[in-house]
Amino acid sequence: MKTDLSSFTVGNYKAGPKWKVLGWSLINYYIFDSSLPWPSAFKRFLLILFGAKVGKGLVIKIKVRIKNPWYLRIGDNCWIGESVWIDNLALVELANNVIVSQGAMLLTGNHDYTVSHFPYRLGKITLEEGVWIGARSVVCPEVVCESHSILTVNSVATKRLKAWNIYAGNPAIAVRRREIKS
Repeated sequence: MKTDLSSFTVGNYKAGPKWKVLGWSLINYYIFDSSLPWPSAFKRFLLILFGAKVGKGLVIKIKVRIKNPWYLRIGDNCWIGESVWIDNLALVELANNVIVSQGAMLLTGNHDYTVSHFPYRLGKITLEEGVWIGARSVVCPEVVCESHSILTVNSVATKRLKAWNIYAGNPAIAVRRREIKS
């Protein structure tokens, strides 16, 4: 048996109504993925307009790509850095005080390479209170980053990150406990 991409389908994935997908694509390209420093409050308004649930105090930098804001939940006082890619074919939840640093990717979709037509495998991502995703790191589908866990620079989270632990590498493994000094 070989891979046969001619029979690929998206399965039960639904992006949304075509008008909404097209409208968001234009806003995402001209405002979110732009080098112009549009105010975070304006970006927050647009996310909410397109169905995201967003708390207060969002800081969202330039060159951010968000696939489907209607599959996005962001708590209070979250920071999203330059060139972050939220490829949310499924739900992405950021609790309060979460940081997603420059160039990080939150990927809710993958492909089932064991099936010849390579169908989507989707899974939500949850970043609990106080999580920090380091620059150029990747969080894969179905991953939960528990409270105050850290994924260090250039690391890949393929499974649950336990609370108050720091993870590094590909795949990421726990390297030490996180401590916050008073």
